[in-house]
Amino acid sequence: MSTKLDRREFLQGSAAVLATSAARVAALPVGEPTKPLNVLYVIADQHQAACMGVEGHPQAITPNIDRLAARGVRFSSCYTQNPICTPSRVSILSGQYCHNHGYYGLNGPPPPVDLPSLFQHFRRHGYRTGAFGKVHTPDTPTNWLASHCDLIDDCYDYFASTASPRYAAYLKNLGLLEKEDSSRLPEFPGEGQHEGRPSNIPYRHTVEGWTVTQAIRFMDESKDRPFCVQASLPRPHECYTPDRSFWDMYPEDLALPPTLHNSAAQRPPHFQAMVEKLKTYEWLIEPKNFDAGCRRVWRAYLACITQVDYALGELVSYLQRTGKDKNTIVLYGSDHGAYSGTFGVPEKAPGICSEAVCRVPMIWYVPGVTEKGLVSSQLVENVDITPTLVSLCGLPPMDTVDGHDLSPLLRGDDKPVREVAVTENVWSKGLRWGPWRFVHYPRSLFGADVGELYHLQNDPNETRNLYHVPGSEQVVAQSRKLLLDWLGDSARYITLWPPPWSLRPWLTPNSYSQVAQDYKESNRAGVEDRILHDQLNYL
Repeated sequence: MSTKLDRREFLQGSAAVLATSAARVAALPVGEPTKPLNVLYVIADQHQAACMGVEGHPQAITPNIDRLAARGVRFSSCYTQNPICTPSRVSILSGQYCHNHGYYGLNGPPPPVDLPSLFQHFRRHGYRTGAFGKVHTPDTPTNWLASHCDLIDDCYDYFASTASPRYAAYLKNLGLLEKEDSSRLPEFPGEGQHEGRPSNIPYRHTVEGWTVTQAIRFMDESKDRPFCVQASLPRPHECYTPDRSFWDMYPEDLALPPTLHNSAAQRPPHFQAMVEKLKTYEWLIEPKNFDAGCRRVWRAYLACITQVDYALGELVSYLQRTGKDKNTIVLYGSDHGAYSGTFGVPEKAPGICSEAVCRVPMIWYVPGVTEKGLVSSQLVENVDITPTLVSLCGLPPMDTVDGHDLSPLLRGDDKPVREVAVTENVWSKGLRWGPWRFVHYPRSLFGADVGELYHLQNDPNETRNLYHVPGSEQVVAQSRKLLLDWLGDSARYITLWPPPWSLRPWLTPNSYSQVAQDYKESNRAGVEDRILHDQLNYL
């Protein structure tokens, strides 16, 4: 970004684009049946869903996200499958729940068997596929997606917590490598990096600016071939170091999150520990008192969201300039949310506890399909992204996915696709159903009966844990039953006896029920087939 933008210029410019875009959308044809749809999937890292103008947030400046929502469909109840990066991203791109793909930690080795992905499926059907920015999928010794994409350009080396060789070389050529501050604050060595300040690098050369440039180059080089591109924008994940232009859009006396000083007495022990950790944190920048430090982080977090918003705007503007917007699906979302000071918790752990981390943005624009400005309150999940894109682009369905096709909702249908949405750790599980947020912890985790239950319609800030309150027993029991049903219904398996009835003529002695690409039984056969043929002994 060569010139400094102030808040008014940014909003006025975006308003002008909104007016132009509205006119263009109104003139769009219903579709070009002979021309495949392209895909541009823009994913942020750690974007709390509440922090968008279109959500009514009183502080967040997100004109481009708001504009996309005005053109398409926004899901107000979308949930991540896991509260940290890698497992969430594996769920998104594979369409599988964590208990099926097996990833719960950061990075790690690629799957031991062929785990299909969105990119692999699209590439096999003629698309150019590329992933740019903070890809953050299993990558040791090689990236899971290496053979699934025509090009992967990650901006980070995750084990070294530094810029990737390509991004580092780019910065070094500009004399900026020593100033890189998106993953580490170079002036403060060590682990304590929870701070907020303006970046030392101008926007054009930040990880967001670089990611946008790489994604646009790839889309441009695709010529007439259809493309499926993920632009993964690293912010608003810490380090909280936005370009100064975005930092300056927020006042120095910015109001703190209203839940910052909430009591954690009714929260589980690990949540209480993180609240105490922030209270005793030794801040790195003056003034070093609690409120001043939290205000810097909150200001920087919101400014990072505005920086991501600006990057989204650049990508959409490219599509409009080239006419590709007429035939390109645009999807904006996040791998998970964050606290960043809300509820008095520093970053995102323990994320299973709260809407702030588990609920994520999901906004779709599909030419000729989405109804302008529609808001759906139906429960959806990030795991629905892959099957929905496959369906919208008219590709054969994947037999390994757990998610649902949301295209009927994108067309204006309001029929529920699920009863519950679940965010899962290995032991703890967060469940959303009806007005309830329920969090299950096994007794072995804390050595006692610990749980969380909030009525979000009456208590959106999660101030009253009803788990042990007399009269809540029935809701707790129902929540546990729904969670157990979900685990049973969604589990996929390598063998089950007997093999699916309809597939028996084609089975070889060693195949058992391994009928899907990942050597597990397909969700599209199997259980329903056994029920139909009354073969329930081992089900």
